[in-house]
Amino acid sequence: MAAAHPAATAHGGPATSGASAEEILLAFAAALRNAGVKVTADRSRSFVDAVAHLSMAHRADVFWAGRATLCAAPEDLETYQRTFESWFAPAHVPGGAPQGSPIPVKAASLDDDSGTGSDTDGEEALQAVASRRELLRHRDVATLDDADRELLHRMFADLPVALPTRQSRRRHTARHGSIDQVRTLREQLRRGGEPGPLKYGRAPRKPRRVVWLVDVSGSMAPYADSLLRLAHRVLQEAPSQVEVFTLGTRLTRVTAALKLPDPDDALAQAGRTVPDWQGGTRLGEVLRAFNDRWGQRAVARSAVVIVASDGWERGSSELLGRQAERLHHVARRVIWANPHRGKNGYEPVQQGIRAVLPHVDYFVGGHSLKSFEELLGVMGNA
Repeated sequence: MAAAHPAATAHGGPATSGASAEEILLAFAAALRNAGVKVTADRSRSFVDAVAHLSMAHRADVFWAGRATLCAAPEDLETYQRTFESWFAPAHVPGGAPQGSPIPVKAASLDDDSGTGSDTDGEEALQAVASRRELLRHRDVATLDDADRELLHRMFADLPVALPTRQSRRRHTARHGSIDQVRTLREQLRRGGEPGPLKYGRAPRKPRRVVWLVDVSGSMAPYADSLLRLAHRVLQEAPSQVEVFTLGTRLTRVTAALKLPDPDDALAQAGRTVPDWQGGTRLGEVLRAFNDRWGQRAVARSAVVIVASDGWERGSSELLGRQAERLHHVARRVIWANPHRGKNGYEPVQQGIRAVLPHVDYFVGGHSLKSFEELLGVMGNA
């Protein structure tokens, strides 16, 4: 790459002639990805939004906005600074400073979630604004090391969970609201048909049943553990309203195992219950078994059903499409969470995904803590 990119001005800021500011920033994010930094689409968008609140005319603003949003680990910092200096190399630096001289940086410790620190050497030291927890929210769970994965598991306890609700058929007595026709009529019958005071009532809202179908086949191995932890988190909020099943070469109900309060113990018990962990997958046949046993007259009726799978189907995609249609007719809402959804360059081209998409109400991601939060938000509003 050239020492000074055409998009760099004489003052060190990106130029806007010939290309929009957003195009320049996204091109830099792409160059950083080509240099080896795992820059996802959502990080690129966060970078553009951060610069929009600062100034494209100031090189330092662009530098720190990109460092806070595009770097996910300490080992990314050196590559980021080298790529930034090549991409936005200033043609003139006031005060005679050497061109492309590095900015003194004091990186915030990833063990310090507050992202704050003190200047011990008397020089102006700038710190990274993103804490370790914030960085982990955006990282793909399949790429985490053991230490980051352990912290991510603890962060599941902080996820906000709001179950979907439905209106109860029972009406409660109230002083205001809609007229309770049944109680008003009974009161008038007691009076021998004489008019009496109107009776009011209200129908409270109750939690709606939620059913999780988690794919534990070999292709889903990097994500199955986190998705089951997410299902465990939801089940702890309303144990009587949540059912959890695993999908693979067979259908397995793991609700009882996941009712254990400790998530590690719950997943260990679920692992002993599931006989086909990281095996093959026959989604169409397994989904048919679920519809036959748990569908029309059981837990899936009027429930919010969440299917967490990448859609790889070894069997018939036509069978999978028919069973997804059956499930859609029974359930209140069908949410399909695909770990590859939202990743840069992903297209739903697999035969299994293409077969089920016409029968899915929401098609969302499921690869990071942020996508898990979005999934829970969709679930709560379904």
